Amino acid sequence: MSTDVPTRLVDATIRLLAEEGPSAIKARTVASASGLSTMVVYSHFGGVPELLNAVIDDGFRRLAEEFSRVAVTDDPLADLCTMALTTRQIARANPHLYDLMFGLSKRATYRPIKDHCASPSGSSAAFLGAHDHVVAACARLIEAERVDHHDPKVLAGQLWSMVHGFVTLELSDHFVAFDDPVGSVLLPLGTGLAVGLGDNPARALASHELAARRFDETQGEK
Repeated sequence: MSTDVPTRLVDATIRLLAEEGPSAIKARTVASASGLSTMVVYSHFGGVPELLNAVIDDGFRRLAEEFSRVAVTDDPLADLCTMALTTRQIARANPHLYDLMFGLSKRATYRPIKDHCASPSGSSAAFLGAHDHVVAACARLIEAERVDHHDPKVLAGQLWSMVHGFVTLELSDHFVAFDDPVGSVLLPLGTGLAVGLGDNPARALASHELAARRFDETQGEK
């Protein structure tokens, strides 16, 4: 366990989200799970809303760390697909943390974060640390002439929207009719978007299939 008090509080909050959900996120319960007194939540963060902001930032830092582990290969579309599969895995491991990071409340209601302490995730350093990995891969995709000329940030925004739209719907049980939502929905969706952006259909499909195989192999090694 970290000896750093703010880190202990953030880690405890993330554990409680995974194990009990947002209803457990109170100063008393977080402090107890951290082995600390309730007062430390207020002395280090000011209150639960500010603590939740720190949890959001930590969630994006963890996502950035996972993205940094995705190998940079000679197939940037496969790399982007691997990031998508990584995002899905992280979201499924802790749906409530994912909800909090992306401003969702389908699975529970969060305490409103005070305006004076809230920082839009789209401009936070933690968010950008994760999103920049996607932008960089999009830049490589353009440089490889896999797609027509685009602004990497615009392309990243389109891919980000596709992936998080899929993840949100899956976590909300919209794909229960599919035995394999990734194979039936996500991979064809990614392939179709790539083709629409100018990629060769066969090559786009091959990249997504390659990413899926690599991801499954990596998970099998853990």
